[in-house]
Amino acid sequence: MFSAPPTLKTEVFASIPDEFRQAGKLSQERIQAGKGTLKTDSFIEGPAFDQFGNLYIVDIAFGIIYRISPQGIVKKMAEYIGEPNGLKIHTDGRIFVTDHLNGLMQCDPSTGKMTTIANRFRTESFKGLNDLVFSRDGDLYFTDQGQTGLQDPSGRVFRLNQDGSMECLLNNVPSPNGIALDPREHFLYIAATRSNSVWRAMVLPDRSLTRVGNFIQMSGGSGPDGLVVDVAGNLYVAHAGMGSVWKFSPRGEPLLRIVSCMGAMTTNIAFGGVNQQDLYITESETGSVLIAHLPSPV
Repeated sequence: MFSAPPTLKTEVFASIPDEFRQAGKLSQERIQAGKGTLKTDSFIEGPAFDQFGNLYIVDIAFGIIYRISPQGIVKKMAEYIGEPNGLKIHTDGRIFVTDHLNGLMQCDPSTGKMTTIANRFRTESFKGLNDLVFSRDGDLYFTDQGQTGLQDPSGRVFRLNQDGSMECLLNNVPSPNGIALDPREHFLYIAATRSNSVWRAMVLPDRSLTRVGNFIQMSGGSGPDGLVVDVAGNLYVAHAGMGSVWKFSPRGEPLLRIVSCMGAMTTNIAFGGVNQQDLYITESETGSVLIAHLPSPV
């Protein structure tokens, strides 16, 4: 349908140190839930930057949150019984985590203490939370993926409002994963991993969703995972299993392919660096954080 876009290379910014890797320690439950195999020694996701330029990532397989300095030094910030999948930092510095096992959580950046905010909706447990994004006003959108897919398209998208109320916005997504808002917050993007597509929903003034459609249909790999949108409205899609991140225009045209210099599990992405001009990518197969220096402007 489109010509192949130009490619951009990556380089390694940081890797999980050997002393933090835990091959052979996965439980049978986590293996059955798709968190890895006994060969898995880490499975990182959820990159997000704080105001000081530190990068936070999660290790879903072993319940760890790491803080990485601007120089690429990796330190363990928290370790607990859980399966952290997504992480975002509120403008006030609070760290929010979508945990597949425990639900929506908050992490104290000074102590590493984990607190559960919500683990069910209207008395029903979550299927398994995945990723999250804040609106400018502080509303929190998050995905509830679990083991949903084309065989069970019942994945959900929630919004936690500033007043503490929670709403289920969608309940028919086959494997909702990454989630992002466009700069005007007129559109909400959702990665439907196991249908290998990215959905787009229009956000109405009353914040309800309408005109939900299949914005981008992908192929190969494991499907789209993490999503981010730049200031121009271009959508970046981490294509897990393909070893790539794709840049699409606001109209859905492929503009750039960013290629992993390590493994193929490019799972999640975040902007960082000077003027947010660099793209940081979690590559979960090798436990590496990659960096791509984007052409200007983003």
